[in-house]
Amino acid sequence: MRFVSRACLLLLACLIALPVMAVLASWFQWNAESGQILSEMAQTVLPEYAWTSLRLCLMVGVGVAVVGSATAVAITLFDFPGRRVLEWALLLPLAVPAYVVAYAYTDLLQFGGPLQTAVRAATGLEGRVFPEVRSLGGAVWVFVFSLYPYVYVLARSALSERAAHLMESARLLGATLPRRIRAIALPLARPAVAAGVALALMETLADFGVGSYFGIQTLTTGIYKAWLSMDNRIAAAQLATLLLLAVVILLQLEQRAQKRMRFASKTGHAAANEARPVALRGRAAVLAWLLCAVPVLAGFVLPVAFMLRPLTADWAVLPWDSFVKWSLNSIFLGAGTAALACAVALALAFGQRTQPSRLTRSVVQLASLGYAVPGAVIVVGLLLPVGWLQSVAPQTGIGFWVTGTVLGIVWAYLVRFCAVALQSVQSGYARIPASMDDSARMLGVHGAALMTRVHWPLLKRSTAAAGLLVLVDVMKELPATLVLRPFNTDTLAVVAYQLARDERLGEAALPSLALVLVGLIPVILLSRMLNARASN
Repeated sequence: MRFVSRACLLLLACLIALPVMAVLASWFQWNAESGQILSEMAQTVLPEYAWTSLRLCLMVGVGVAVVGSATAVAITLFDFPGRRVLEWALLLPLAVPAYVVAYAYTDLLQFGGPLQTAVRAATGLEGRVFPEVRSLGGAVWVFVFSLYPYVYVLARSALSERAAHLMESARLLGATLPRRIRAIALPLARPAVAAGVALALMETLADFGVGSYFGIQTLTTGIYKAWLSMDNRIAAAQLATLLLLAVVILLQLEQRAQKRMRFASKTGHAAANEARPVALRGRAAVLAWLLCAVPVLAGFVLPVAFMLRPLTADWAVLPWDSFVKWSLNSIFLGAGTAALACAVALALAFGQRTQPSRLTRSVVQLASLGYAVPGAVIVVGLLLPVGWLQSVAPQTGIGFWVTGTVLGIVWAYLVRFCAVALQSVQSGYARIPASMDDSARMLGVHGAALMTRVHWPLLKRSTAAAGLLVLVDVMKELPATLVLRPFNTDTLAVVAYQLARDERLGEAALPSLALVLVGLIPVILLSRMLNARASN
């Protein structure tokens, strides 16, 4: 029995690791044609892809670090009118996918948009009034105000747990407020800020919607061009390897930063609860309020308002029948993937708890890394072995089963989002004492009965939260869905992208707003979790 369970865990590990292994194995197919392709790419498009991605990451990293850490400091260390509302409102940009924010700003700020048209009519100016939004600068703006909550959440947690009582001690010793922030708060938040920036940059590198819609030549858009436009799978795999290498570096930086964050003591928590934020009045209170309100305005309020504008014009022209079909497709794929992801997560977490070994730890760690792999890399990593198997054994029809049914897209979703379910289930297991397992075994409960009769009743809430988070992530996923979806299975994310690409931004508003409403679910859960942690 133990051998069978370990074999199943090993099979799961192979299924999850297959995309990465296939991308890396593409370098072993080296021949004269591959060398010529790589040489041509190095002389033409590859430097542009790499340079654009580097500049984008540098500017987004600086932006999210500044906005996220500044808002965290303001919310944690100071008290001003509206602070309680802004404390959770700063999480709202997480509900809006970055590509939806890009569509909204383009609809308003483009040459023929309502804002530029109104300014030209009022002032008599001709030509372009504002800079082109579909540019590298526009992408930086979109990513900064969509992804800064990663830094805000981690920095806020670090400051609330460790900085308040030290700031109070420094005040009693006569240190001025600017010196307390510079010498205590910012150094304490530095590991959290680094971890948040790494997470934001991983999302930036994995993005396809913004880069493709704005016409920015990044590594991710280059992968799709090499595969779909140039019909060159080797070039796509080699670009995917470069993107995967960048993600691995960022993941290592994030893990190191997370380790540096784990030094808080219980006495520190108690002292932090006794300290109180500094009350601000007058001009200082207004500045603090503006500092926190502007990111919410730029990352959530304005994009949602821009998308609501075409909906208020004429409801009759909106494709309501098609919208229902798109929504059902999204829910069907999301619910199916969520059920499978929760089952896999429960199996992995149960195996790690009952049979702790190097194999189970390795499998769990491998599954946990899936969320960091960009959707473009997963697509290439799945299609490469499928194409090889189809050429070797065409009678199996493997190509049809992966690309013509939901099997391929659900497989890609599992590789990408199984880590989300696993993290939630592991947090539920962390609240179940090991002594309960020992007591159950003494009463004769072993194997699957231990899961069904002891663990499962205590894991229902964690599993439900895991399924909900996976459902939301699947509905918002664009790169993998765009390539692997079966015919006549368009989702809300795909339709929003296609309508925006065809300059039908008014019609794209309906599916985009639906994705925003769905995205509010994990934001509400995160806000409740942070508030519960702060009250403890």
